[in-house]
This record gives sequence, structure tokens and C-alpha cells, in this order.
Amino acid sequence: MCPSEVSDVLWLRDCCRDHLNCVGGKNVCLGEMIQAGIRVPPGLAVTTSAYTRFLDKAGLWKEVDGILSTLVLDDIESEDRVSEEIRQLIESTPLPAQVEDAIHSSYLKLAEECNVPNLPVAVRSSATAEDLPGASFAGQQDTYLWVRGSDEVVKHVTKCWSSLFTSRAISYRTRMGFPHDKVLMSVGVQKMVNARAAGVTFTLNPASGDRSKIAIEGNWGLGESVAQGEVTPDEYLVDKVTWQIVKRVVSEKTVEYMVDAANSRVVCQEIPPERRNLSCVSDEEIIEIARLARIIERFYGRPQDIEWAIDRDLPFPDNVVILQSRNETVWSQKQAKPVLQPRASALEHIVDNLIAGKRVNIGGNDVSGGSCPTL
Repeated sequence: MCPSEVSDVLWLRDCCRDHLNCVGGKNVCLGEMIQAGIRVPPGLAVTTSAYTRFLDKAGLWKEVDGILSTLVLDDIESEDRVSEEIRQLIESTPLPAQVEDAIHSSYLKLAEECNVPNLPVAVRSSATAEDLPGASFAGQQDTYLWVRGSDEVVKHVTKCWSSLFTSRAISYRTRMGFPHDKVLMSVGVQKMVNARAAGVTFTLNPASGDRSKIAIEGNWGLGESVAQGEVTPDEYLVDKVTWQIVKRVVSEKTVEYMVDAANSRVVCQEIPPERRNLSCVSDEEIIEIARLARIIERFYGRPQDIEWAIDRDLPFPDNVVILQSRNETVWSQKQAKPVLQPRASALEHIVDNLIAGKRVNIGGNDVSGGSCPTL
């Protein structure tokens, strides 16, 4: 549980590992990166203290448990019905005045700090059990983009809370035998990036596990098209030592997610033909994304899966911002092999190199390998 002395709202810049149970892994990561000097859009975290205060004051725990008791597992209609009833219950219940006031005032202060009235923000779920051994709750909760105004922020915070009870989340927790009341919800409210381009980067080559490379994928607009696999993104490989772009594949990109400011929403639209086959990022932006990714990898001490964006409103390099980072979970779980394998003897090392066709130096004479000589 979140300690009682922690307020209902914390600034992302103040979130650290000690606040994990209060703000969830996603918000902790954002706070740590800000403290490490990484360019992360500013924001705030509505803590799990606010979530539990809301449920306690309204007496919702008992009602939620009652609805869950009617669940028939593996029955899609039952799972959907239970989810709809709980989400409607949460979203229709007024917040305690203390919690609502804290969210209102913090959002207004964030808008003032950014010098943008009615600041557009992303409202992002940050559950406290997203990365547990043997279980993965990540991606089961909701995120809302381009939310403007304190009333709308409060409304969408509540929607994030209710997304703890999507059909998928309820079914998964039930199957895993994980108590529903042990997963709490924090919500991140973060300045929206006016993205010219966005995507993901891995601090290794996801195709081979090669940790000497940084892989970058991107598309025009917001990153949803890449995350959801709706386009074939541009792909780049950057060498961690030389910082050279060693691979470049510019794809034909047909759709992008853009902000419809007039209607305060995000829309998917076709990319004009003249931009479809252009690289969505410049070479200097590619190198800057790779540089930031390398800093984050060193900070966490293991390969990372990172979300980035290019803000069209800012000059380079300030326009290259990081939206999220998490541990890479495929190749990083495999034991990395050393570049040079240990040999039983110097002779074995020489023979192996000769077989591989390498040039080795024996007694000052260069010998070209290619076929194993008769010994």
C-alpha cells in the first residue's frame, strides 16, 4: 500500500523507487529518467492513495466483490458483463473532494509551468503489478491522449482506474489466482508531445540479440501506428561504439496517428503520397535517439525497450524526447556469450582461427587461414 504520508498527487520529477507502491512502475521509470537528465515531458502522478481513498469513501470494494462473485470464467459474455458493470460503477461515482481538488490544482499548476493554458496531456495507467515474476499485467489498462482541461483530466483518471477491470484484466488475474484487490492503480498525467514522428528503440538488435547495436523503428505522427503494427516502420541500426548508422530501411508508410485539435482527439489518417517514402527522422535525430537510449541502458544496467517521439514544436536536440522505458524481456533473459570463447590451449586458438579463414600472427609471420593444414 501507499504510505499514508504520501499525498494524492506527486510530481513525476519527484517519483523514485521508494514510491513504487504509490505510483506504479511506469511513473517510477519516468521519474528516474527525469532525475538522470533524460528529456521526458513533465507531468504528475495520481497516487494509489487517491485510488484507495476513492474506493474506501464510496464503499465500492464490497460492491466490486459482489459483482466479481458472479463471474463465470471462460464465458466471454459473463466476463464482458462483469467488466461493464464494475467500470460503470467506478466511472459514475463522484470522487472525494480532497482527491478531486488535488488533481484539479496540480493539473492547473502543470499547465502554468508549461505556459500552455488548457494544456493537452496524456493520461496513462500505471498499475502497481505490471511486472511480477511469472505474471505480466502490462498493456491491460487504458491510456488516453490529448486530454484538455482539469474536468476532463479528472474524468479520464477515473476511466484509468476503471480499466483495472477490463474483461482481459479480470480474466487474467482470475486465471493467475491473483487477488483483484492487490493490484492498485496510479495514473500519470503528462504533457502531450506534438509528435512529428514517434516509435520504439531497443538497446540491442531484436532480430539477433546483438548488444553492440541499437535498433530504432519509427513512423510519422504518434507512436500508436508502430506499437499496434499498423505500418511497416522505418528501421535503423546504430553501432554503440562508432555511432554510425549501419543499417537503414525506409519503408512505404501509409497511415499515421495525428491530433485533431479542433475536436480534442487523436485520429488515424492516410499519409500523403509525397511523405510515404521519406525517412520520418533525420540522421542527427537517429543518433540522438540512440545516444539517449544508451544512457538509459547504462542507468538501468540491462537492455531496454524504449518509446520516443520527435516534438515538432521544439528545436533539435530538445525535440527528441523519451516517453517510456522498460526492460527488454526476450534476449536479455538469455545468457550473453563472450565475444572470445575460452580455449584449452594457445594451439587450439590458432587452429580455430585458421579454420575460420582469419589472419593470425605466428612467430612474426602472417598466415592466411582457409583450410586446416596437416599437423
